[in-house]
Amino acid sequence: MISSKTHAILDYLVGILLIAAPWLLGFADDSAATMVPVILGASTLLYSLFTNYEYAVARMLPYKIHLTIDLVAGILLLASPWLFGFSDRVYLPHVILGAFEILAVMMSRKETSTVRQTGQV
Repeated sequence: MISSKTHAILDYLVGILLIAAPWLLGFADDSAATMVPVILGASTLLYSLFTNYEYAVARMLPYKIHLTIDLVAGILLLASPWLFGFSDRVYLPHVILGAFEILAVMMSRKETSTVRQTGQV
């Protein structure tokens, strides 16, 4: 199982990786293939800063809602090559990173370390 502390670190790393992936993997242009991971990466960084878990700036978003957003984002990222019509050019980075997000949610504990230790948030 992935602790909320580890999940928080993964969120920031994956957010940065999603933003950088089009340039790192050679599919950067002005198409949906580029925009989807960049927008999802920036969104991940933003809502992670406001999630009620370790390494957040303002703990306003419940962790369980954060996990739900991660799951939806992972599904969207995985399906985006076919949803937005760029599967003929690039699809593997989107599928791999989307599947990683989905697996990370499925393997994450559904409560923060603070809740487990004290019974409170």
